[in-house]
Amino acid sequence: MIERPTARYGQPRLTRRSRRTWLIALSVVIVAAGVALALVAYQRLGTGEVKGELSGYRLLGGNAVEVTASVTRPDPSRPAVCIIRARSLDGAETGRREFLVPPSTQSTVQVTAVVESTRPPVVGDVYGCGLDVPSYLVAP
Repeated sequence: MIERPTARYGQPRLTRRSRRTWLIALSVVIVAAGVALALVAYQRLGTGEVKGELSGYRLLGGNAVEVTASVTRPDPSRPAVCIIRARSLDGAETGRREFLVPPSTQSTVQVTAVVESTRPPVVGDVYGCGLDVPSYLVAP
């Protein structure tokens, strides 16, 4: 291959083989970064140890809803915390409450709590549950 002056013709282009090598290397790096990001997201945001599911709700009139949740945890001797919420007709969250799920002998328990709302609620639901119980929920 004849050498051309770079001042006049610019940097020489990559050969077809070196372009393909760069493309493959870049693709591998992007896929590896995506897999690493997915693993980190799953570990931080994936399914937790405590599972809270809505068992039912009852509108109490005015601005309150009673929510019943079924809470399952692998170690029922540990207390858990659940967050329930009230939602208005447009789907907006209009009330939220944390409550303690005390230790039990059964892995799945039913718990009920009332959520006060800023607007008339049309539904109550379970936002989520976990084992990180804040100190203000633990009985003295």
